[in-house]
Amino acid sequence: MRLETKLVQAGVGREEKTGAISFPVYYATAYRHPALGQSTGYDYTRTANPTRAVLEEAIAEAESGDAGFACASGMAAVHTVMGLFSQGDHLLVSLDLYGGTYRLFEQVLSRYGLSFTYVDLRDLEAVQNALRAETKAIFVETPTNPLMQITDIRQITELAKRHGLLTIVDNTFMTPYCQRPLELGADIVLHSATKYLGGHNDVLAGLIVTKGEELSEKIRFLHNSIGAVLGPQDSWLLVRGMKTLALRMERHQANALAVAKKLQEHPAVSEVFYPGLEEHPGHAIQASQASGFSGMVSFRVRSAEQVGLFLQHLRLVSFAESLGGVESLCTYPATQTHADMPLEVREYVGVCDRLLRLSVGIEHPEDLIADLFQALDASLAVVGGAVR
Repeated sequence: MRLETKLVQAGVGREEKTGAISFPVYYATAYRHPALGQSTGYDYTRTANPTRAVLEEAIAEAESGDAGFACASGMAAVHTVMGLFSQGDHLLVSLDLYGGTYRLFEQVLSRYGLSFTYVDLRDLEAVQNALRAETKAIFVETPTNPLMQITDIRQITELAKRHGLLTIVDNTFMTPYCQRPLELGADIVLHSATKYLGGHNDVLAGLIVTKGEELSEKIRFLHNSIGAVLGPQDSWLLVRGMKTLALRMERHQANALAVAKKLQEHPAVSEVFYPGLEEHPGHAIQASQASGFSGMVSFRVRSAEQVGLFLQHLRLVSFAESLGGVESLCTYPATQTHADMPLEVREYVGVCDRLLRLSVGIEHPEDLIADLFQALDASLAVVGGAVR
């Protein structure tokens, strides 16, 4: 079956007693044992839950993995995976990185003896030079958040394998509909499922998918031991959201390309970052390793003074701190997603005070462009520009 069919059919036929098409929500936290030493496969809901199991099997199959694990948030998923490492271990990490992941690494896990080096993973020589004897993994975001830099996953996984390292890929922006890193050699895939997989800005969740029996068992142990698992109601919501993923991603991508092209024309905008644009430096690599470009667009206005006016004048697009839902959202990374990143680090990686990030929704593209343009027109007042 094609991926679209697999997603739609998640859970269908699993409830044999009633034949329910929508798999039920199992709220039970404890399950009766048939006899001493026997189990139905469900004993305690932290370890396994029937509703969560449908979700975990669905994401594992979608990502071509061997096992899936549903967590209470995307950050819970990252933290669970970090349980693979021990005091003194070192990881190489994408230079341009989601601020919440940076915060976890630098303000929490560094206190437990893990260390992290942030490298432009597009530069293989820089990656090679950053390796240490204690390096255990490479943590990849591609496209990066928020500058949409593209890492060649095949090259990174080949380098990692030569040095006996794990490759961990955050696939939140792309989803398995557009990109499947395990098929390109990665060992672990992560998702903030709150975003495109849920798709409706109404569920908080994280997902992990692993390749290989040994690694899957290690994550299974950590998932159960740490216990940041996803509840049954949220698991059901996520399954429901994933059933329409293919349809939504097609519209997100078409809208994002239309918006990105038009933003390039507006005098208030100095740069647009979208891998679907042919002039994007990572376009060819992205086209070679993925079947799409997702719905995330970042852009810089000409002056930081424009930002407040632009956000104030948005009417259709919401100024909000998330992404991947059907509704279009605009985020200001400097004060939202990357606020906990030190100023000098933000500026070094390019997350400046002129940068805005759009999660392009599934509204009509002409309505989105009209709203963005009227807000950009208003922002030109502070820089003396001509309104189109």
